[in-house]
Parts: sequence; structure tokens; C-alpha cells
Amino acid sequence: METLLLFFGIVSAVSAYAFWFYLLARRLTGPKVWPIVGSLPFLFMNRQRIHDWIASNLRATGGACTYQTCTLCLPFLARKQGFFTVTCHPKNIEHILRTRFDNYPKGPQWQEAFHDLLGEGIFNSDGETWLIQRKTAALEFTTRTLRQAMARWVNRTIKNRLWCILDKAAKENRAVDLQDLLLRLTFDNICGLTFGKDPETLSPELPENRFAVAFDTATEATLYRFLYPSFQWRLGKFLEIGTEKTLKQSLEIVDNYMNDAVAARKENPSDDLLSRFMKKRDVNGDLFPTSVLQRIALNFVLAGRDTSSVALSWFFWLVMNQPEIEKKIISEISSVLRETRGDNKQKWHEEPLDFDEADRLVYLKAALAETLRLYPSAPEDFKYVIQDDVLPDGTFVPTGSTVTYSIYSVGRMKTIWGEDCMEFKPERWLSPEGDKFEAPKDGYMFVAFNAGPRTCLGKDLAYLQMKSVASAVLLRYRLSLVPGHRVEQKMSLTLFMKNGLRVYMHPRALA
Repeated sequence: METLLLFFGIVSAVSAYAFWFYLLARRLTGPKVWPIVGSLPFLFMNRQRIHDWIASNLRATGGACTYQTCTLCLPFLARKQGFFTVTCHPKNIEHILRTRFDNYPKGPQWQEAFHDLLGEGIFNSDGETWLIQRKTAALEFTTRTLRQAMARWVNRTIKNRLWCILDKAAKENRAVDLQDLLLRLTFDNICGLTFGKDPETLSPELPENRFAVAFDTATEATLYRFLYPSFQWRLGKFLEIGTEKTLKQSLEIVDNYMNDAVAARKENPSDDLLSRFMKKRDVNGDLFPTSVLQRIALNFVLAGRDTSSVALSWFFWLVMNQPEIEKKIISEISSVLRETRGDNKQKWHEEPLDFDEADRLVYLKAALAETLRLYPSAPEDFKYVIQDDVLPDGTFVPTGSTVTYSIYSVGRMKTIWGEDCMEFKPERWLSPEGDKFEAPKDGYMFVAFNAGPRTCLGKDLAYLQMKSVASAVLLRYRLSLVPGHRVEQKMSLTLFMKNGLRVYMHPRALA
């Protein structure tokens, strides 16, 4: 009798689950889901091409540009932690980033995973903690002194380091990993701008810097926390094994370096961002403690280093495959320099373009924006849903679930950018006369620099740095890809090239 009751109990439970799963699966619009494991198998199979996989799922929805999936098909979890809404619909993005901004914070999952690395810095905080840092940073980023400081760091690094390394490689006909050089360049620049300390990773010997290596390792280890179930990394942290052990060791190096940087600035304040934040006060009216200042500085390093260098890597790869576009860029740079430095081409090479000269490069800015449309440095972003909501396209999103807006997919949707959306076409960013940069009228068609209250404060500085570096390289060299080198994406929250960008440098003869 007991066996029979157990049998009927199991059958009833399985039947109830099957019916529940049927009701759940029939309203999901994304990749196919399986009982219990949901869409995790497809996510795992496509982990090496995750951004293109997401884009293909969104294209499959036609003009909807939104799909919903479930990674863990279990009651309760399926409505919260396992439930994902993925969209690239501009109206939905505007709703998330501006209209209902307060309903879509970073959320507890994200903050917990990134807390050890980023603490309560501006990129890992919400509410009042975020707002006071945002207001403080906004005041600093609008000052001309910060722009001048950035220009000094960028131009000095180009002239004294980057050109020396590239000239030597060109003379020896030796390939360089341009992505690595750019990462080193932007890392040195942002460290100088943030806490006035130059790690000098971009030197002819390409030295290994303990802080830079530890920072990279910590960033990657933190990413794994977000990709896998939280219990897995919590257990690893408790046992101090695997990536969690690596993260702990890396953070010790990072913390020691940042302790020294904060101590140095307290003794000798300067015009860097850290010195400026040391004078500010938190939500309680107190000066920021050393531990918070460390994380504030690290947040700026993370934002200012990877985004510009990765964007430039994809830019150079696109341009070297489009000679007509490269020709237009060179022509524009030459035209500006002819006006500012005269006809003597030797003077064009004596100094990198200053920021005022770079400001005038309209076509180059269009080419960089077009690069970011196709290869945004941060291809996906994730938001937590505080309260039940309905997106503008009619999609219901439940409390506790996650909304992902795919910046990578936005630029690859014909319904948003037209039939030629996959073409690298800087002209789409220019006025009909071709003399002015014009962003789309719908600002949420392009959110490579975020949008709404969290719009990137360093957007203008990023463009100026990228234009200065791009012109410094292209005016002196023609690039060619090393035969057999494969350019492909790395699985990361930042769109790195998995194998770097191996190129040969060929001296350019200006007409």
C-alpha cells in the first residue's frame, strides 16, 4: 500500500511539474528550454560566441527585438533568479535606463559578485551611494583642467613610448600585438589621471607590472562569479580554492598598491581624481575613508582602461580592411595639420595631435562611433527588476528577475539600423554635407556610452583620447594583419580580442 502511495505521489509530482513547465515554456520566446536546466545547455554550448548567439535569438523575434528565457526551470527560481528578459529594442532601453531608472538598479547579485573588487564605487553602487559619487565626478569631469591633464598624459605616452615601440617594430619588420600595446597605453594614462601614479607598463621592454597583472586577474576572476551560480563561488571563497583563491591573492596586490597610492596623495595632493575625491564627503557628511577611496579609484581605472583600448583595437582592424575609409581618415588628419602646423610634414610628426586639433576630426569620430556601434566595448548590460513592470513593447518583467539589454545586438538589427546594418559605414554618422557629426535622433539606438542618469561622464575624453591615438598611429603607419592571425571575440564583459591584434607596421608616405 505504501509503495502504491509513493508511486502515485511521484506520478502526481511529475505531472504537476510537467504541467507547470508546459505553461512556463509556452510563453517563453527565446531559445528552447528544457525541464529543470532550462536554456543553460544552449548558453553553455554558445559560451564562446555568446554575443552573436544573443543577437541571433533577438533577430529571430523579427521586429520585437525582445525575448524571454529561463536558465533554471524550477518553481520560484523560474520567476526570479532564473528568469531573463533580453532586449535590444530602443524604447525598452530608454524605459530601463531613463523612464523607470529607479526600478532597474545593478541589483544584489551583481553588487555581491563585484563587491570584493569594486566595493561601493560608482560602477557597483545604487541609490544615494552612487548619486553622491556621480555628482562629485560630474563636477570634476566638466573642468578644463581635467581635460588638460588627460591631454598631457595621452600625448606624453604616445610621443615617449608608443612611437618608440612602433618605430622599432617597423624597422625590424617585427609584428606587435596592438591590443596589448593599447591596453598598456590606456592603463598608464588612466592611472596617471586617477591617482597621479604612472605604472609605466608601456615601455620598450613591455615589463610585467604586478599591479596591472593582478588587476587583470582579479577582473577576470570576478567575471566568473557572475557567470555561474552564486553558491559555487561562495563555496570556493569559503574553501579558498580555484578562481576564488586567485582572486584573493590578486586583490592583496591591488590593495597594497592602492594603499600606497592613497598614502602618497594624502601627503602630496595633486590635480588627479583621487586627490579631488579626498576633499569630498559621503552621504553622512564624512570624508571618504581610505578603503572607499581605493575602490573609487579602481572603478575609474576599470572604466578608463579597457573601454578605449578595446574600441581602438576593433577600429584598427576594421580600418585596415577598408582602404577607402582609411584614405578619408588620413586626408582629414592631413587637412587639419596643414591648417595648424603648415605644409612642412616633418612638423606633423614631431608631436601627437593635441586635443584641440583632435576636436576637429569629424570623420575620424564618425569612424570610431561606427566601430562602437558594431563592436561596443561593453556588449551587454544587466539590470535587476525591483517591481513588476511592463516594457514599452508589452513585455511583462517580474520582480526579482534580470533584464539584459544587448548593446552588441542593437547595432546589428536591420529593423533599427537598416539593411546595411552590418556594413562599416562612418558616413551614417555625418550630416548630409559631411562636415558635422550627427548622432541618431533616437539616442537609445546607440548606448555604447550608456544613457540616462548613468551616461558615461568620460565620453568626450574617451573620444579625444581615441582620436589622438588613432591619428598618431595611422599618420605614421599603414597596418597589415599577420598572415594566419585569427581575430575573434573573447568571452568577457568587455569585448576583447581573444588572440590580440597581431599586425605589421609599414611606414606611411604622405602625399
